[in-house]
Amino acid sequence: MSVVNLNRFRKRKAREEAKKKADANARLHGQTKAERTRQRAQRRRLEEAVDGARLDEAPDNPDSGDEDHRA
Repeated sequence: MSVVNLNRFRKRKAREEAKKKADANARLHGQTKAERTRQRAQRRRLEEAVDGARLDEAPDNPDSGDEDHRA
């Protein structure tokens, strides 16, 4: 008869369950690196398009200048 270390068994079982939960969360909520990169590039292109369509430059310091424009 061999001696079984119950602490080791319990820790191994907890690690396996945590891995299963992490894998399930990754499938439901995760993004691949390619998806994150594509999304970042798309966001950058959109921001550049919006910035290019501005009619005038935004002031460097919004606290200085005309106070009549505040609502």
